Amino acid sequence: MGEWVVWLVLAGVLLLAEVFTLTFVLGLLSIAAVVAAAAAALDVPVAAQVAAFGVSSGLLFVLVRPLERRHNQAPAIRTGTAALAGRTAVVIEAITDHAGRVKLGGESWAARSIAPGTIVPAGASVVVTKVEGATLVVYPEEL
Repeated sequence: MGEWVVWLVLAGVLLLAEVFTLTFVLGLLSIAAVVAAAAAALDVPVAAQVAAFGVSSGLLFVLVRPLERRHNQAPAIRTGTAALAGRTAVVIEAITDHAGRVKLGGESWAARSIAPGTIVPAGASVVVTKVEGATLVVYPEEL
């Protein structure tokens, strides 16, 4: 069996492992093993094949890995109740530590003040800090 077959089997095993782990690293090593298989098919010595594997994997890491990392760092999109944090609402019933209602995006929400002892009168604007269940935790916009 030729040395190039061993390199291709290694490339296949690495590619299969990449499919199961999705680390991207094993895929790059699989490509490097194909380069080493090409070197083996040209009847270069084993040391040169290993060097081809090492150099090609190093180049792939240096050139491709930063692109992959940049691609995977897409901005997070807030959805659901997490998207409500930071939005402004209008108080429709005075807000205390435990009760109150606000109107946010055309919907009425139960609300409570984030600061103990703070009372926000009806008609005031508040900013949503977080959502606890179906209750918005808010603070007055003037703060």
